[in-house]
Amino acid sequence: MDIRKVKKLIELLEESDVEELEIHEGDDSVRISRRREQTAGAPYISHYAPPPMHQSAQAPETPGPVQEDSTQQAIQKGHALRSPMVGTFYEAPSPTADVFVKIGQSVKAGEVVCIVEAMKMMNQIEADKSGTVTEILAENGQPVEFDQPLLIIS
Repeated sequence: MDIRKVKKLIELLEESDVEELEIHEGDDSVRISRRREQTAGAPYISHYAPPPMHQSAQAPETPGPVQEDSTQQAIQKGHALRSPMVGTFYEAPSPTADVFVKIGQSVKAGEVVCIVEAMKMMNQIEADKSGTVTEILAENGQPVEFDQPLLIIS
């Protein structure tokens, strides 16, 4: 199934009140559904996997003391611009070009601040808030996860 079709289906799901959508196209099929526990309403894409037959009854683990790392401390000092997808982070449009933003630079909402490459598609990531870039958390050319903080805008 073409990735552009999947992206369009995700957009349609986000714009509507539909909670789940399932499409069959030849031998390909995709199910897109919203998770209620997600705050941003981001869709969940699942390829068919059989449900677990049973769950073992284990006592819940007691969490140890929570230690904040430098990323959590940085997020507390400003607004975290998060990755909208899994992919590879790039701070410039090409290896020889200047970076989109530097620490201490002012940005406006809607301004391109980086690129996340996913499935050979370069996705420009725009600032969702105006302010000053105080920290860049992702490393150029390194993989990033969905919802991972990329940079901090104060």
